[in-house]
Amino acid sequence: MTGLEMHGFHGHYLRVDLATGAAERVALPESVPLRFLGGVGLGTWLLHRESPRGVDPLSPDAAIVFAFSPLVGTALTTSAKFAVVAKSPLTGMLCDALSSSRFALDGKALGVDAIVIRGRAAEPSILVNEEVRATELWGLDPAACERALGSLGSVAAIGVAGERGVRYATISNEGRHAGRGGLGAVLGAKNLKAIVVRGDRPTPIADPEEVRALALDLSRRSIGPDTAKYRELGTAANLLAFDRMAVLPTRNFRESTFEDAVALAPETLAADGRRKMRRSCARCTIGCEHVFTTDAGLETRLEYENLFALGPLCGIGNADTVLEASRRCDEYGIDTVSAGGTIAFAMECRERGFLDEAPEFGDGEGLLDTLAAIALRRGLGDRLAEGSRRLALAIGHDTIDFAPQVKGLEIPGYEPRALQSMALGFAVGTRGADHNKSGAYEADFSTEVDRFHGDDRSALAAVASENRAALFDSLILCKFLRGVFDDVWTEAATMLQAVTGGDFNPDALRQAVARIVDLKKAFNVREGWRPEDDTLPARMLTEPLRAGASRGARLPRERLQAMIGAYNLARGWNADGTLPDDVIARLDLPQPIAPRGTA
Repeated sequence: MTGLEMHGFHGHYLRVDLATGAAERVALPESVPLRFLGGVGLGTWLLHRESPRGVDPLSPDAAIVFAFSPLVGTALTTSAKFAVVAKSPLTGMLCDALSSSRFALDGKALGVDAIVIRGRAAEPSILVNEEVRATELWGLDPAACERALGSLGSVAAIGVAGERGVRYATISNEGRHAGRGGLGAVLGAKNLKAIVVRGDRPTPIADPEEVRALALDLSRRSIGPDTAKYRELGTAANLLAFDRMAVLPTRNFRESTFEDAVALAPETLAADGRRKMRRSCARCTIGCEHVFTTDAGLETRLEYENLFALGPLCGIGNADTVLEASRRCDEYGIDTVSAGGTIAFAMECRERGFLDEAPEFGDGEGLLDTLAAIALRRGLGDRLAEGSRRLALAIGHDTIDFAPQVKGLEIPGYEPRALQSMALGFAVGTRGADHNKSGAYEADFSTEVDRFHGDDRSALAAVASENRAALFDSLILCKFLRGVFDDVWTEAATMLQAVTGGDFNPDALRQAVARIVDLKKAFNVREGWRPEDDTLPARMLTEPLRAGASRGARLPRERLQAMIGAYNLARGWNADGTLPDDVIARLDLPQPIAPRGTA
């Protein structure tokens, strides 16, 4: 069975050059679907091929990939998702993000497995299927863009932050975002406001009856107790639990509990009448999306990361301010974690006398004003739009020691000193610190490891959680299904066999996923990764926590380095994280495309 013959795939990707308007359908090599599946795996392979070595992420030559998966277009719950992969303007390394809903369905229905965009349009433009068109929508927020273009198809758009090159700008579709790491800035640098897709080619399925039976069974299980938390309050329910465990990062990771956590909790907001509705993505039976209202009656989606980053991390306990800040991030097209992390860092810099124009911790109006300044790159916002790492290096005075980032990506709402398997996942992550690519916190919340004393067990937990994430991100399925499967590898292989007709089995899937993780690391190595990039801010490695259930928690540098070494060896890499020659040879990496104007 080859990539061109296999069901579930179309066997081609669409390559668009915005500078010339040229669009062509390029055949996928026959081995790629079997070796790299779809989604993030396929997107990363295409980035190796389509993005020149050492390219500036914001240059015309930089490629951005929208990749689908073999399961997109089937009835399997949560399968209406797509991956966006590019070199990050925030980190200079791999950025692989996910989003969901009808854009995935309509994009794959074009008869392609991915869309690769290169070049820069001469004027603000939109891409409608294969046609580049000039647009007057520049300056609109993503939701307004979708309303203006919705009659043409499903829309993925950027806001003003992407237009102005904010390095953590997002790509939005139906209010959901792809883009930790600045994918919105990549589109903005290409003068591309939006992508609109609408196709009519169904996903070819090898065994439709079997897929229907599997879909019914998975849907039934997806509304059981394993997903109840997401249906009832969503991820925001983590806030009070994390505060009780003293793992809730507060005031730029100086503290791990927040005195106003109860005021921000979704339970409190719901009791106050702010909870308005629950929504689902397309082809989803879970319904994890919860919409709350500000005092002005404006709607915003509420998730834990929004609450944490715009609330406790900045020392802000006013619920309306946090909800409004979250709403504005959606409107501007800004990643909430990087926005909150960068502003919290600026707040501490002010406290130390390094950045007088920054707001103080707890200054809600200052937070809202600063978000607007970032989106417009106005005043201090122009500097904050670069992210906490670049800001720290510009300020100096060892402020890099408390900039809350790994590889340039701001750290999500998990305290590394008290969740040390998660700390390892942050340190080694190819995207930087990210809870979606490493779910090692699950081990920390279990009896599997000692969350205060990471060791070789933490390394194995980090490898296992990354592998599961890579599987979900390449199939693509929502990670909120992870508790539904009895044996995810066996069940995933069964689904793939039914959809594709290919010879998938659990061992083959494990090998494919390990290959995908190697592929992601190989891209970073190609783009200049060094072993010293796998670390945490000095604050995490020198300062103990001082309050609550995690009082006294420490993560010495030597312990982290030992865990990193164990992780690398468990991956089959060299102890310092470099890739052995045989690993690189097995990847059979494609030759990167040459920059335009070169021989």
